[in-house]
Amino acid sequence: MNLSESHRLFNHDENEGDKMITQVYSNIYKNEILLPNNPLKAINSYIIRGEDRNLIIDTGFNIPGCKDAFMKGMEELGIERKKTRLLVTHLHSDHSGLAAALQKEGVTVCAGAIDGRLINEMTEEAYWDRFKDYGRLFDLEKDNISFHDHPGYKYCPKEPIDFIYLKEGDVLKVGDYTFEIVDIPGHTPGHIGLYEQKHKLFFCGDHILDKITPNITFWGFEQDILSVYFNNLQKVAQYDIALLLTAHRSTIKDHRKRIQELLEHHRLRLNEILMIIKESKKSVRDTAAAMHWELRYDRWEDFPNPQKWFAAGEAMAHLEHLVATGKAEKIKESEIIYYKAK
Repeated sequence: MNLSESHRLFNHDENEGDKMITQVYSNIYKNEILLPNNPLKAINSYIIRGEDRNLIIDTGFNIPGCKDAFMKGMEELGIERKKTRLLVTHLHSDHSGLAAALQKEGVTVCAGAIDGRLINEMTEEAYWDRFKDYGRLFDLEKDNISFHDHPGYKYCPKEPIDFIYLKEGDVLKVGDYTFEIVDIPGHTPGHIGLYEQKHKLFFCGDHILDKITPNITFWGFEQDILSVYFNNLQKVAQYDIALLLTAHRSTIKDHRKRIQELLEHHRLRLNEILMIIKESKKSVRDTAAAMHWELRYDRWEDFPNPQKWFAAGEAMAHLEHLVATGKAEKIKESEIIYYKAK
């Protein structure tokens, strides 16, 4: 389950100025595409230019403003659509939103198999109907919540995409670069990244971000997604990386330091939630309402619907991890799930 293409919640000021194409490495450019009325502000779409073929990583929302910025970036660098592959690192709509439209214009579209299939499922209303059940399960019916105003629903691709599916170890050659696909699930079930060994570059999507914390949310009871994320943070820590190119905010030069900061963030988060559910059982919604969020809102009741989905999903991922590690128990009553510390 996921509606989120966002991350840890935080305050922001809208920056309405146009972003520019900037070179971040030899023949590698960052197209910073604005995400209107979204706390993430912008996405870093990367363009790798080669003589015979080009590669672009991630797209922005499925809205005219993002498409205009995306196409202007290609035009500025003289990128031909039919000589270009788009790689979608994961399913969130700020990364995949324009994939269907770009494929219609001759761009080859690649993704990991898990998230690629989920992106195509998201073009059907049946995918989103499941969230009515999650609303009840999480106790969000107290807030009369809907997903229809959520950017994940509004800005995702609306038509199926004929993806070229990539798996770990596959290689994409662009100019002087040889990129290897790396599986890094956690933020989504099938998140992928690209590693360039010679130059020690790693395109990590939303797996690791600077300043803000990637949202780790509930994806179903089949796996403890927080443990999956922790394992893949440690996986990336083993790589020799000089520059970590992230999908939001700044690039990262000391990836191991940032990984330790993220692990510490989640350790503190888990301890906070244990204290919330220590004395009595709590629903997911009531747990999320008691947690600390870096928002300008003082009360849970004032949170916009999308932020309530993000917060509940993050709370649920942490609660399920506490159950998986034997620190909490869960009880289901009248279609609502509750958690209590052991």
